[in-house]
Amino acid sequence: MRDLKSELMTGRMAETALEHVRAGRTPVTSRPASTVILLRDTPPAGGEPAAGAGGGESAAGFASGPEVYLLRRQRTMAFAAGMTVFPGGRVDPADSAIAGSWSGPPPEDFAARLGCSAELAAAYVAAAVRETFEESGVLLAGPSSETVVGDTTGADWEADRVALEAGQLTFADFLQRRGLVLRADLLRAWAHWITPEFEPKRYDTAFFVAALPTGQLTRDVTSESDQVAWVRPGDAVAAVDAGETLMLPPTYLCCRDLTQYDDVAEVLAGAGDREIRTIMPTVRIDGDQAYLETT
Repeated sequence: MRDLKSELMTGRMAETALEHVRAGRTPVTSRPASTVILLRDTPPAGGEPAAGAGGGESAAGFASGPEVYLLRRQRTMAFAAGMTVFPGGRVDPADSAIAGSWSGPPPEDFAARLGCSAELAAAYVAAAVRETFEESGVLLAGPSSETVVGDTTGADWEADRVALEAGQLTFADFLQRRGLVLRADLLRAWAHWITPEFEPKRYDTAFFVAALPTGQLTRDVTSESDQVAWVRPGDAVAAVDAGETLMLPPTYLCCRDLTQYDDVAEVLAGAGDREIRTIMPTVRIDGDQAYLETT
């Protein structure tokens, strides 16, 4: 299992860190972003496989425990190229304009968990729901505070998803036009990470957990990934430890934390008891080697 308290960096990451420290460069400002750990209980044997590469069946087969939805980013991406990640992305300025379509705990509740302002917390939640829809086709919204959209696979939904992804449609306009409310009660704050200072692209990211709504299906739709799959967290951790999968520390540690839960309900119930610390890994230079340290 990876020791993330002090991990030797290699390749591009090590080169970037060494150059940043030796040149004494000023860090770029981190941008707000959101990530959603989308969960489902492992289907029984013979259950429907997930869409995308891997077929949704974990390396350990159909056993008990939750599964997480993971995407592998295209190797041409400027940030986290080739890394396996959860659905997510940066906060759009328009994400803060969804107050009229909000249902669930107030932004202040999320702000208290994430250590930020209520305005930023609302934008984090909105971006989480929008990015999950853009990158998986799953929409955590419904016609009322007690309902969730049952199916988003139609051509009209896909047209809206593409328009959102392209920035041609704001999330607030999308919700209002369809008469939907954002179901903030379906999300639980889980973690808060900031990209290390040596990276040329930096994000201040809120991590959330959410269950896959009944009736909805994930779809391999985003142009930013080349592979998607439902995977048990323990299998994802094992794949990283074996050198078969690349993950940044936040994704790896979130998967590792999830291995202690038996089902999705336990994860959602346990989220409120987690201590959420804002974590920003640092760099330690030892000669020609750079170590990423997480405390």
